[in-house]
Amino acid sequence: MADILDHLQATIADRKRNPKEGSYTNRLFEEGVNRMAQKVGEEAIEVVIAAVNQDRDTQINELCDLFYHTLVLMTELDISLYDVFAQLEKRHKK
Repeated sequence: MADILDHLQATIADRKRNPKEGSYTNRLFEEGVNRMAQKVGEEAIEVVIAAVNQDRDTQINELCDLFYHTLVLMTELDISLYDVFAQLEKRHKK
């Protein structure tokens, strides 16, 4: 399952290196880290609302939006999934 996240982060990184006109991802990179962080916060709130008030499909869609925006922010911050996985492994060993 991590394969799709790897693929998505690689696609996001490619958009950063090779911008495509009209790309939402590129717009986020142009708007900068503050906007990216804001979008992660907005999506997190939408996940919370969906968890309490929405159906499963909506919950899944909101979680997908949160994952995507988090990966964009991670890419901007030069944090890979493997950095996160390594930290999770350290925490698990404690």
